[in-house]
Amino acid sequence: MSKVLVSASHFDTLCQDAWKLFEDNGIDVVFDPAKEFPAYTTEEIENHPDREDIVAALIGMDDFRDERKYQALPNLKAVAKFGVGVDNIDGELAKKYGVKALNAPGQNSNAVAELTVAMILDLLRHVMPLHKDMEKGLWTRFIGSEIKGKTVGLLGFGAIARLVAKKLQCFNVEVIAFDLYPNEQAAKEIGVRMTTQEEVITKSDIVSIHIPATPETHHLFNKETIASMKDGAYLINPARGALVDLNAVAEALTSGKLAGAAMDAFEVEPLPLDSPILKCENIVLTPHTGAETKESYYNVSMTTARDIIKVIKGEEPEHCVNK
Repeated sequence: MSKVLVSASHFDTLCQDAWKLFEDNGIDVVFDPAKEFPAYTTEEIENHPDREDIVAALIGMDDFRDERKYQALPNLKAVAKFGVGVDNIDGELAKKYGVKALNAPGQNSNAVAELTVAMILDLLRHVMPLHKDMEKGLWTRFIGSEIKGKTVGLLGFGAIARLVAKKLQCFNVEVIAFDLYPNEQAAKEIGVRMTTQEEVITKSDIVSIHIPATPETHHLFNKETIASMKDGAYLINPARGALVDLNAVAEALTSGKLAGAAMDAFEVEPLPLDSPILKCENIVLTPHTGAETKESYYNVSMTTARDIIKVIKGEEPEHCVNK
């Protein structure tokens, strides 16, 4: 029987419909709920008892850039990311072995956009720090800031950033954005002014990052970039950890250059306990949870399952990133 190896978390509890879809199409699901992140090392793939029957892999943050994994799965036809960003899949390497690299664009966009807005509001009003103070019996009188009247800069203007802009409309903010391939019509419809990357970084009160991690964008936000931001600005990163030099952010928070920052993704995950960012004040850190909603799990699992099934049947998938 053809088998799909699933390392995306919660597949047994939140993705039953996708599981059934696989089974209805004669595909056995190989999923180990006891596995912890990362689910499968190269060595585990090489020694997996089902490796010759595995025709597809549905992965979370597992690294599929090691050629040995493709060599260990001789009948692999598809590797699908349980989400959007495919920086942990080597598309060209997959293509070399005749493997389709798949993703699920747009299916978790609303979840990430909602978390982005939540992070902004939390930073401006110190919601969680005040809650923690009350747990200690303290009655802290923190003077926060309102989002009204602020300039929010979106670096990237894809599906997530556009949803962030829409959700911010009711707060009476000015939203500016930069994208390498700007959608001027979409920007006009939701009242966003497209501009340069420099203006987004240097003129915004709040900068929110929504771009992919590439060699060109690695540590885009470093000491120099952060130094060019407005004094007292806020930095939000619900995208990819490699976009930000976390130590530079920690220094900027400590010095007061940045009034606050929120991060949902990190270069090393889980975040090491000795990371300087953990000692900073006015920082919101979440464990790569932007897409972690019941609705998102359903949407992503069904989208990836349908495409995997198409590939196995020899049909063209809807979302392939290495054609």
